[in-house]
Amino acid sequence: MTTVLIVDDAAFIRAQLKQLLMANDFEVVGEAENGKVALEKIRELKPDIVTLDITMPEMDGIQCMAEIKKMEHKPAVIMVSAMGQESHVREAIMHGAKGFIVKPYKAEAVISQLSKFRK
Repeated sequence: MTTVLIVDDAAFIRAQLKQLLMANDFEVVGEAENGKVALEKIRELKPDIVTLDITMPEMDGIQCMAEIKKMEHKPAVIMVSAMGQESHVREAIMHGAKGFIVKPYKAEAVISQLSKFRK
């Protein structure tokens, strides 16, 4: 089963994504509330996919993406951004993000994006 780490500073978004992914045969192996915690969890859990919010405290998604690029284990990273953050999304893709989901998102869009990276 394809493993996913959900990274978002909003607990309700993490819970919503987790429920959606588990209902569609993804295994959610962890959650993180910022980029710093995400890097630790990626090293520890080695997920296949990371959903990564852009705007977060301590370390945002762009900074985190730059660090993931340097890691030995490189999961597929799908950026999650609010409307109007297109320039940040472009920057994240330049750093190696494989796709993006715009909030508020539709369930079908999330599953479609993540299904491209199923193992």
